This record gives sequence, structure tokens and C-alpha cells, in this order.
Amino acid sequence: MTEIKRITTGRIAENCYVIYQKGKALIVDPGDEFVVIKRALDELNVVPTAILLTHTHYDHIGALEEARKMYSIPVYVSGLEQAWLGNPILNLSINSGHPFTTEPAEYEFELVKTYDIAGFQFKVVPTPGHSPGGVSFIFDDFVVSGDALFKGSIGRADLTGSDLGALLKGIKEQLFTLPDNMRVYPGHGDETTIGYEKRTNPFFR
Repeated sequence: MTEIKRITTGRIAENCYVIYQKGKALIVDPGDEFVVIKRALDELNVVPTAILLTHTHYDHIGALEEARKMYSIPVYVSGLEQAWLGNPILNLSINSGHPFTTEPAEYEFELVKTYDIAGFQFKVVPTPGHSPGGVSFIFDDFVVSGDALFKGSIGRADLTGSDLGALLKGIKEQLFTLPDNMRVYPGHGDETTIGYEKRTNPFFR
């Protein structure tokens, strides 16, 4: 059974996720505080096999290089944001007080494709609008939505490359078509479900 653990990192309280089964793990959005992420991996007694990025804003990639180097694992990102990893203006770290870049990702996602990485099966779907290359990861009974869909809200659409119309469209077409009981794990804040957001999210009422 695939399980998921949330690790809240950094000043902006970004949610990094460890998705794990049978001693292996995927790291989603290692935002900051690598020591905290590593401690969680050690406590779960799992070995990460890849890093998945929902998007490349600085609060989601701050611990990327430490994690990649520690475990010698590849990084997956949308091709639309590959260049953002190396650009502190685009990844917004220029505004954080600590501008930084990372090395390029080893792999670029094909969209609306089901991946099998070390026995983890998930579908990558486009949920742009917060940023151009925003994606969500759909597993059997949960979805990691990055900064697209939050509990009671949606991602900001006033940033470089943001598009409110695209954000609403992607959520409706890619996420709200999932079962109502599907759990949603967002990039910030608490988990929710698809059904709860369809009924109560003010951006869709």
C-alpha cells in the first residue's frame, strides 16, 4: 500500500511529501530544511528513488540539491519550468533574500502520462496557472496538487507566468473529474478531498 507523509518546511510553511512503500520513497517538492526531510526518511526507514516537482518556485526547491546529492537520485520537472531552476528571477528566490539556483532536472515530464518509478505508479496531469508548468500527481487514492488547489482556496495567480483562467480550467478538467473521496495533498495547508472542494471552494461556487 502506498502511503504519504507531509513535512512542513521553511518560513512559508511549504508541504514537502514523502510517498513510500516497501522501503522505497519518492520525495515531492523538497522545499527547505533538508535535515527535517532526512529525519523523516530515516524514521520511516525508506530510501528515496526520485524527486518529483509540482513546480519550481523557490519554496518548493530549496532543499533540492541537498536531497539529490545525498541520495544520488534524479529530479523530474515540467519542461516548461526546466529553465526556472537556474533562474532566481523566475523561481522567485530573488525575492526571498537568498537568491539561488539548482542544476537542471534529469527528466522532463510527459503530461497526461502514467509513470512507474521504482514500483510507484502515478499519472502526471497539467494544472498550470499558478506557474506555467504546474503539474499534479494522481496516485490510486490521493493526488498531490502542488500550488494549484488548496483546502478552501487556489494558488496565487498574480506572479510571473501566472494565469487565473488556466488555473481554474486545469483544476476543473484534471482534478474535479476525480472521485469525490480522492484525498488532495496541497503545497501549503491541510489536506482535503475533491468532493469537499467541489462543494465548498469559493472559487468554484
